[in-house]
Amino acid sequence: QVQLVESGGGLVEAGGSLRLSCTASFSASSIRHMGWYRQAPGKQRDLVADISSGGDTDYADSVKGRFTISRDTKNTVNLQMNSLKLEDTAVYYCRITTFSNVYWGQGTQVTVSS
Repeated sequence: QVQLVESGGGLVEAGGSLRLSCTASFSASSIRHMGWYRQAPGKQRDLVADISSGGDTDYADSVKGRFTISRDTKNTVNLQMNSLKLEDTAVYYCRITTFSNVYWGQGTQVTVSS
């Protein structure tokens, strides 16, 4: 059974930091992309950051310079979020793409307070 286990969400004051992690239960050799998306209430789910198997990264304009995506093992992706803003409040979802499938995590809540 394929699983994506997410951790690291929570409540933080504006200007603070959080680190999200996501670990896949399947073979890392099949992974093409690992990324984070977020969905705020009443809004669509949008890309936050993505990293390819070759290490290429892509970020939403709104998080550039504040968030950093990385892989510390072949099947774990992290999202370091600094200088958090109120508008970063959302449910954050890990997404992993293999050669044949797309997998989503269950989501982790990030709430930024003033």
